[in-house]
Amino acid sequence: MEISLAHFSTELASLVDRTAASVVTVHARPRITSSGVLWAPGVVVTADHTVTRDDQIHLTLPSGERVAAQLRGRDGSTDLAVLTFEGDGGAPWQRAARAVQPGHLLLTVGRNADTGPTAALGILSAAGGEWKTWRGGKLDQFLRLDVSLFPGSVGGAVVNIEGGLVGVASDGLSRLSPLAIPVATVDRVVAELLAKGRIARPYLGVGLQPVRLPSGPGLILLSVEAGSAADKAGLLVGDVLLGFGGGTTEDPGDVQTILHQHQPGDKLTARIVRGGEHIEVEVEIGEKEA
Repeated sequence: MEISLAHFSTELASLVDRTAASVVTVHARPRITSSGVLWAPGVVVTADHTVTRDDQIHLTLPSGERVAAQLRGRDGSTDLAVLTFEGDGGAPWQRAARAVQPGHLLLTVGRNADTGPTAALGILSAAGGEWKTWRGGKLDQFLRLDVSLFPGSVGGAVVNIEGGLVGVASDGLSRLSPLAIPVATVDRVVAELLAKGRIARPYLGVGLQPVRLPSGPGLILLSVEAGSAADKAGLLVGDVLLGFGGGTTEDPGDVQTILHQHQPGDKLTARIVRGGEHIEVEVEIGEKEA
């Protein structure tokens, strides 16, 4: 047992040393740093809530060099921010080759500018499918961590026992426990932020409440935001929405689900009741920036 534990301990230390070569220190908030993951040459991903300023951001690279970084974009709904800097700064990541399951051992690996690599060992306590964050974003998978996530390690890497990257460590999406933002989510958000500098969110611009008509359930429009997609389409307070984009609308969440399946600029048909008359209105989906 002592030999096995000693070997396990040595292997963990070696694993941290290897993965820390792709983790940087992020200097983007007062007094305390956070960590970031080298996602591509010259590109760093970190937790958005740890970036409290838009300029005068610096990184401490694995080599110990301190460099200036630029904020290329942020998405609070998935708690991701993308920074770029001159050069590459570290080793490329090996993505996890197999899916993680509850009970699998995981490491969070961060970097402190003064002490170097930081690490914590824990397990994946829960895993699920697509998950909507309380900020309205979508994670491709729900990955809850049972691990101590120190403030300076937030935004660092979450890796499996083979050293494969599982995601980015965040304590800003759940009040109960830290999460791993999955690699698939990070890839999607990074690509859009680098291309556009923002995340385009489909937006209708209405306040809704469930009602029941003699013909069945629907959603009454309690408010219509001026200049919104709904306003431009001619929807009015008091209209009752029976369907949208080919789907039924019995709950406000149904509308959000339909919107998230489309992009700003898409045109969808709204089936409504107005003054007792059933009509159809074409709505061009608007955009709300994250």
